[in-house]
Amino acid sequence: MKTLTLANIYELQGLKEEALDIYKNILKKDSNNSDAKIAIRRLSGIHKKFLTVNQEMKEYFLNMETDVEFNEFERWLLKAWN
Repeated sequence: MKTLTLANIYELQGLKEEALDIYKNILKKDSNNSDAKIAIRRLSGIHKKFLTVNQEMKEYFLNMETDVEFNEFERWLLKAWN
């Protein structure tokens, strides 16, 4: 069963296209699903803006295990978006 939870897991694993497909399918079934709409906008924007991925930060993201690592990644993201 393809759910928001599964899409979130895919997204966290770096499987953005798979997550995007699930969000789009959810939206087809429920056009008012705000979580799916937000996720599609978020992933579509990331896909267009970051055609080349910072491989070092991608690996860091995929291997994060602690809150400290998450916070460091979040700070990096905020800088990258500004």
